[in-house]
Amino acid sequence: MKNNHSCQAGSTTAEQRAVAPKSCASGFNRMRSKLSFERLVEMASQMGMDNPLFVCHDRAAKATTLINGKEFINFSTYDYLDINAHPEITEAVTKTAGLFGTSAGASRLVGGERPPHHDLERALADLYEVEDCIVYVSGHAANVSTLGFMFGPRDAIFHDGLAHNSLIQGSRLSGAARYSYVHNDCDALEEMLKAHRNEHKYAVIVTEGLFSMDGNIPDLPRIIELKKKYDCMLLVDEAHSLGVLGKTGRGAREYYGIDPTDVDMWMSTLSKAMCGCGGFIAGRSDLIKFLKYGSPGFVFSVGMPPVIATACRKALEIMLREPERVHKLQRISRYFLEYAQSKGLDTGAAQGYAVVPVIVGDSMVSGFLSQQLFKRGIYVMPVSFPAVKEGTARLRFFISAAHTEEHVRKTLDAVVEELPKAQAIVEKYRREHQDEAQGD
Repeated sequence: MKNNHSCQAGSTTAEQRAVAPKSCASGFNRMRSKLSFERLVEMASQMGMDNPLFVCHDRAAKATTLINGKEFINFSTYDYLDINAHPEITEAVTKTAGLFGTSAGASRLVGGERPPHHDLERALADLYEVEDCIVYVSGHAANVSTLGFMFGPRDAIFHDGLAHNSLIQGSRLSGAARYSYVHNDCDALEEMLKAHRNEHKYAVIVTEGLFSMDGNIPDLPRIIELKKKYDCMLLVDEAHSLGVLGKTGRGAREYYGIDPTDVDMWMSTLSKAMCGCGGFIAGRSDLIKFLKYGSPGFVFSVGMPPVIATACRKALEIMLREPERVHKLQRISRYFLEYAQSKGLDTGAAQGYAVVPVIVGDSMVSGFLSQQLFKRGIYVMPVSFPAVKEGTARLRFFISAAHTEEHVRKTLDAVVEELPKAQAIVEKYRREHQDEAQGD
C-alpha cells in the first residue's frame, strides 16, 4: 500500500502513527535551515564571530553612521550622492504627508493617483528623454513583474551571467527560455543569439548599467548593435548607474552618449541615488500603458506612498541642479580604487564607479575581516555565496560623495592589516576541527 504524503488532515493507520512523520511546517523549517546564509552565520558563531547582519543604526546612514552610540565610517549605504536626509527633501516630504498622509491607500488602478506619482513619472521620462514611465512600489518587483508579465513560453530572455536576482526571478516567472551569457562577453551573447534567437517569437536582452557586485560597466553600444541585428528588445537595469555614471548622473546613456530610444526599457531602483524606495521602467508610451494595465506588481499592489514619490522627485531635482555631487562621487571612487590597488588588494573588474569590491575568496575570511573592521569603527558588509560565486567572497564597498580621502586611507590601511589576521583565524579553526570534518 502506498504511503499517503498529503498534508491534509485525515485518518491515519497505527503503522503511520508509529512512523510519526514530521509536519510540513517542521519540514519547511529544516529546509530553511539549509539556506547558505544561515549555515554561514551558524558556522561563524561556532568560530566566535558575531552575526554581521541586521545591525541597527541610530540615525541616517551616510558616509558615517551611529551604531549603539558609536560612530563608524560607513561603506554600506546606497547614498551615493549624499542627498539622503537633505533638508529640502525633509521639508517636501513633510508637506506631502500633511496633505496626502503616508499611504497611497490602494492600487493606483483602483484608488486613483496623487500628483506626486505623476510628477515623478514625468520627471523620470524626461530624464531619459523617452515618452513615459511607470513607478512600482518596489525595485525588485519592478524587474520581476515586468519580465514576468511581458514575456512567455514562446519567448527568450538573454541575460548577463551576473544579472541581479530580480532579473533572474523575473525571467523564471515568465516561463520564457532563459539564456545566461558569460559576464560582459558580447561575443558569447552573439553566439547565443545566433544559435537560439530564431527559435522564439519575442526576445529581450537584459543587462545592468553598473554591476552591483563587481562595479563594472557593460559594452552597451555593442549590446545595442546586437539587439538591432537580432531583433530583440533591451532592458538596462540602472539601479547602480543612475546618479553615478555620466557628467550629470544621467547614467549609462550619458556615459556612452547613446540614443535613449535604442533601449526599450530603462529600469532603475529609487533607493540608491534617488533616496527613496521603489523602481521604475521608462520607455515608449504604448509599452508603459501595457504595464500599467497588466503588470501584476503594479495592478495588484498598493501604489507608492506619495511621500516617497515626493522624496525621489526632490532628490532627482537636487542631482540635476548640483552636478558637482556626481563629480565628487566619481573622484573619490577613483581614489578608492587606485589606493586599494596600490595596497595590493584584489578589486576584481571594478572600474571605479561607486561600487568597489575587495575580493578575499573565502566566505569565512570575509566575515571575520568585516568583524575586525567593525571593532575598529569601520562598517562594511561581507558578501559571500550564494550572492557571489564560491571562492569570490568579498567586502563590497559602496562609496558616497561624502566620503573623504582620509576615510578611504584609514579603511583600506585597516583592511591590509586585518586581512592576514582573519585568514589566520579561519586557518587555525579548520586545522583544529579537521578531524571532526572528516568524521562527518
